Parts: sequence; structure tokens; C-alpha cells
Amino acid sequence: MEDLGLLLRTACTAPIAIAALKLALVVGTILNAINQGGRLWDGLPPSWFHLLLNYLVPYCVSSYSAARNEMRRIGKTHE
Repeated sequence: MEDLGLLLRTACTAPIAIAALKLALVVGTILNAINQGGRLWDGLPPSWFHLLLNYLVPYCVSSYSAARNEMRRIGKTHE
């Protein structure tokens, strides 16, 4: 369980968080265009829950991946 805390602290470091945010903005925008484009084109409001998820999921995947790679690089995993 100690590794989980280290993983979360590593994922929250500025370089990883900023890179994940940039990626989430690009990927989330593309996902929203794909997933909600029809609704918006028809003049309907977006699904705010899905809009949030379309940004949150890429952010989490990116920050998790970067944190795991950083932990492997510095030898802090048991794999």
C-alpha cells in the first residue's frame, strides 16, 4: 500500500500533472466532439457528466502512466 501513496505523490508532481493536463485537454476535446457532437449540432445541451469524464479519464490515464514510468525509472516498484 506504500507504493500507492508514492504513486499518487509522483502523479501529482508539477511536470507530470501539467503534461497530463495538456494531453487531457486535447484528447478530451476530441472525445467530446465525437461523443457529443450530434447533441451539440442538434442544439441540445451537453451531458455535463460525460463532458467531465471525457477530460478526467485521459488525465488519469496519462498521469498514472507517467507516474509508473517515473517510479520504474528510479527503481521504486517491485515489478
